[in-house]
Amino acid sequence: MNELSISKEVTGSVSQVCEQLGEDLKTIGFGVLTQINFDEKIKEKLGETIKPCVILGACNPKLAFEAYKQSSDVALMIPCNIAVTEIGPGRVKIEAIRPTAMLGFLKGVTESDSMLKAERDLERVIQSLS
Repeated sequence: MNELSISKEVTGSVSQVCEQLGEDLKTIGFGVLTQINFDEKIKEKLGETIKPCVILGACNPKLAFEAYKQSSDVALMIPCNIAVTEIGPGRVKIEAIRPTAMLGFLKGVTESDSMLKAERDLERVIQSLS
């Protein structure tokens, strides 16, 4: 198990996986706040070409608020990033920052049952994708 991230390789396109992931995240109380087409930004800003990569900014408002009450520095760390990257024809890698790892950088923010549950739910959703 990776301590920093949750990851899985699946079949499909980046756009298909992002769409499915967005729908599945809703079922566990997360929402997608931002979507950055990273490869398009690199092309636009630098003229460089990379494989399709989308960064989803996902947030569980309950978890974010709970952590924010412990430290306003939490605002520096949200939303949780999920990278969806093409790794080959019809193959995509999903990598999500673990909420416990992300919030573990901050002093004064302690793990709670709801934080651990949200992370388990996030991992379950990602691992269920095929």
